[in-house]
Amino acid sequence: MDGTLTSRGTSSVPPGAASQAARLDAEPFRPGLLGWVVPLLVTLLAAALRLPGLGHPHQLIFDETYYAKDAYALLIAGHELVWPEGADDAWLAGDPQPTEEAAYVVHPPLGKWLIALGLQGLGAETAAGWRISAAVAGTLSVLLVSLIAQRMFRSVLLGGAAGVLTAVDGHHLVMSRVALLDIFLMLFVLAAFGALLADRYRGRRRLAAVDPDAPLLWRPWRLLAGVLLGAAAAVKLSGLAFLAVFGIVVVLWDLQARRAGGARRWGLAGLRDAGVAVVTVLPVAALTYLASWAGWLRSGTGWGRLWHESHPAEGLAALVPGPVRSLWQYHLMSTDFHTGLDAGHDYASTPWTWLFMGRPVSFHYESFDPGEAGCQVERCSSAILDLANPVIWWAGLIALVLVIALWLGRRDWRFGAILSGYVAGFAVWLLFPGRTMFFFYTIAYHPFLILSLVAVGAIVLRAGTDPQRFAAEEVRANRRRNTVVILSFLLLATAVSIFFLPVWTGELIDYEQWRLRMWLPSWV
Repeated sequence: MDGTLTSRGTSSVPPGAASQAARLDAEPFRPGLLGWVVPLLVTLLAAALRLPGLGHPHQLIFDETYYAKDAYALLIAGHELVWPEGADDAWLAGDPQPTEEAAYVVHPPLGKWLIALGLQGLGAETAAGWRISAAVAGTLSVLLVSLIAQRMFRSVLLGGAAGVLTAVDGHHLVMSRVALLDIFLMLFVLAAFGALLADRYRGRRRLAAVDPDAPLLWRPWRLLAGVLLGAAAAVKLSGLAFLAVFGIVVVLWDLQARRAGGARRWGLAGLRDAGVAVVTVLPVAALTYLASWAGWLRSGTGWGRLWHESHPAEGLAALVPGPVRSLWQYHLMSTDFHTGLDAGHDYASTPWTWLFMGRPVSFHYESFDPGEAGCQVERCSSAILDLANPVIWWAGLIALVLVIALWLGRRDWRFGAILSGYVAGFAVWLLFPGRTMFFFYTIAYHPFLILSLVAVGAIVLRAGTDPQRFAAEEVRANRRRNTVVILSFLLLATAVSIFFLPVWTGELIDYEQWRLRMWLPSWV
């Protein structure tokens, strides 16, 4: 899928293994200097959109009231604490005063520890302090998605397109500017996906150079993916869905690699690879997850921390350390909470509505009369609406349908890899139809929506460029045309983002201008 700004490097496998490398899709890709310059420029664009004005509004918006204060409690106690009535006012006045009573919370601590890093660096007296970590995570994810798309589709142009679409999308922008947990979940999932891709390419290059039945035991990228997936689960337990789905994908990749490589017993060899992954990656993920609870485990005051003392173990359970038994009991209660959560909420939505962005979440809204907060018209509004760029989101839905069709028709592994992100990030929620859910959960699979668009873009980019069917001049003309189509879509998406930017960043605008951006009644 070479296209504009695309280059192929020379093979690093032995000459006799060149055909084997091609058969295994193990040919190296070296895009040169542009392969770093373009993603880094796109990342700078993302930072320029995410970092300025993080302190506005100086309020605890939506679930920041939980996570920012939990992060502060982690810094001083190592676990979450109960906050007294009126704690938000004291917090905003720069005088946070939690009680000494341990609090029961349902989400693991890693995301809150990351928010705590921002509080440690910038302080709790500014909203930028509790939001900076999310902004950094969102910015890093733009770099990652650009590099991943570039490698998957062997095109610097398409990698840059993936980065631009992520950088300017409102859903990603808003989630990068609020102190919620989901942006960290997305970052770890995306990084794990990238690590598994690197493992796929590295493993196949090694397989191309050796006996296709030979074991491949040392898989450092796969171990890194285990750490990252453990970290994803340590932010939100929904990260376990990605661990399970990506695990299945890796097994299928291994089986296909052995078969394509000509292994005599490809099924047995592939299952052996899967067994090695299970006994190495899963423990690494589990230990990473357990490490995120270090503050709670080291304390003697965390909620439920001493449960084991009043519930002596019997039989084999006595071999498990008491604090770990207490943590297990904590998780049993947390699981009951998550599966039984059905409280009503004005901005709750079902997964089927997420596909077309039927009910985005309003994180913040204020209305001002003339003279208030600089309002110079009859009525002003300041809003932060978790609304995706409609062009990107709705085109992404079309791209998803096309990717499903292409995967069924061509069995291209890239389409299957993209769909795995949708299965883990979207389809898993269909198993809990009665649970209270929100549109912002979709940020976990947002990178795969972007990759769906890029997959379609890759097909557009190479249309009419087959040198066996078209003359050289026609190929060059078609490549220019295709590049213009890709760039035109990027310009359209960027223009729409500029239009919606005020309702993503809380800018003070005329009320009628706010209404002009509410295209559907369910967006209000």
